[in-house]
Amino acid sequence: MAGSQGSWTGGALTAGPLWKPKYAARAVFHPAWIPESIDPAVERLKKIRLIAGTVAAIGVYTFVEGGFAFDEMLENMLTASVVLLFITPLTVGVMLFVWRRRGSVGGLRPSLFNSLKLLLLFVGTIVLTVVLLQTAGGAGLFILVLGPVVLWLIGFVARGAWHVGANFFGTAGVHRCLPPLLATVTTWLMALPDLFTGDLHGLSLGLGILFILGAPLTVTGISLLEMRRLDQRHGIRLASHPTTQLPLTPPMPPNAPPMPPGRPAPPYGS
Repeated sequence: MAGSQGSWTGGALTAGPLWKPKYAARAVFHPAWIPESIDPAVERLKKIRLIAGTVAAIGVYTFVEGGFAFDEMLENMLTASVVLLFITPLTVGVMLFVWRRRGSVGGLRPSLFNSLKLLLLFVGTIVLTVVLLQTAGGAGLFILVLGPVVLWLIGFVARGAWHVGANFFGTAGVHRCLPPLLATVTTWLMALPDLFTGDLHGLSLGLGILFILGAPLTVTGISLLEMRRLDQRHGIRLASHPTTQLPLTPPMPPNAPPMPPGRPAPPYGS
């Protein structure tokens, strides 16, 4: 698969923009080895899926329960980090077992290792941010130094969450259908414990079910549309071995010169 090789930033980031969290977050959490989108419609579906997933991760009930609970938000961030740390490798492992029946998965190791590094980096950044936020309250005069760092980290994590929510730790470099699958599994795993325990967070039964199940159902529907689009338009199916996907040549721009004979087509996802 393309995107498994190459530097992390592609040499596009200099020291200048690093003080701006959005530039640093894009360089770190949307590295150059992640393959570009192959379909504008799929990209739009990703953004809609990401918005619904954000609702699931933060928990809308914290806003309607009687005010936004900051401590609960920090707890949710740590819980989401633990969920991501375990469910992402587990889900990918299940798919590797499925693909192994259709061919070798050894060639996927570079892409898998890159995705694992991105996952660990994101989870580590979240834990660091939460610890610093909890420490800042009793930092005294040190808050003058700690404050700007914490504010930068908040912007860095928020922007990073947007990127990893869309690319889901670069797993599209392994298989294009992995990001919507992982988004679906994660949102359901976050929602089901509250549903099974009956913890509606002070909401009525109707509102509780709406806010607990609304986001995962929405994410699931959008993810299915995303995978259906990949199947119908590009022949990419979740159960198909990644190496069996046909290389996709981007459409040639108008007035582009013909490709010289014998020149190989661009790699899949480049």
